[in-house]
Amino acid sequence: MTKPGIDFPGVGVGLAIVRDGKLLLCRRLKAPEAGYWNIVGGKVDHLEPTEIAARREAEEETGLSIGAIEFVTASEQIIEADRQHWISLLYRTSDFTGEPQLTEPDKLAELTWFDLENLPEPLSVFTRALLPYLR
Repeated sequence: MTKPGIDFPGVGVGLAIVRDGKLLLCRRLKAPEAGYWNIVGGKVDHLEPTEIAARREAEEETGLSIGAIEFVTASEQIIEADRQHWISLLYRTSDFTGEPQLTEPDKLAELTWFDLENLPEPLSVFTRALLPYLR
């Protein structure tokens, strides 16, 4: 069985969740970019529109209820260290309800709000691609 991102370029999504000048980031436990801080997101399922995938992934990873989201940009990540290749569509939102919770502790180590002017390191490739559109 072939795997997206490993055997062929995968399609992913990311969602920047912003509140009061702060960005919600999670620290990844698994490749690609294990240990890096990342916006929430993941892979797009077959026949799933990317906007729905972005909302689904964010809700699965945070426990938040996500409202309207806005497309921001696309990003290509070729991560040589992990031998992975992804094309990601990146979205943003401030429309959500609830308080974030770490709902996937097998995938994510932490889930924390960070001031947009004081972000942690290291940041994932697609989080860096999105930053100019958030400031």
